[in-house]
Amino acid sequence: MDLWLMNEPLDRPRDRWLADRIIERRALTRASGAEKLEIDLTLVMKGFDFDAVWRERRVFVVEGVDIPIARLLHIVQSKHAAGRDKDKLFLATHKDALEQLLKKPELD
Repeated sequence: MDLWLMNEPLDRPRDRWLADRIIERRALTRASGAEKLEIDLTLVMKGFDFDAVWRERRVFVVEGVDIPIARLLHIVQSKHAAGRDKDKLFLATHKDALEQLLKKPELD
């Protein structure tokens, strides 16, 4: 995947100083890959402190690579708090599926 900050490529050459500044300033970074795959890497979530969300993250392993992801509940709550049109559309479109995924399992 290629990493971008606005119109600047970040993945080559590798620049530790620049990476530290991106984290320090909580800048949005976009990773793009094959077949129009785009993933936003963000250190900011509306309604949350990043460090608190980071402590409760889940880690998925894909082909031996650890991928830390915020809890689904935090993502949904953040989208709701942001109130952007695209977030409202996402929440409305996927309402049933999100409710099922977030439903607590019943105890026997």
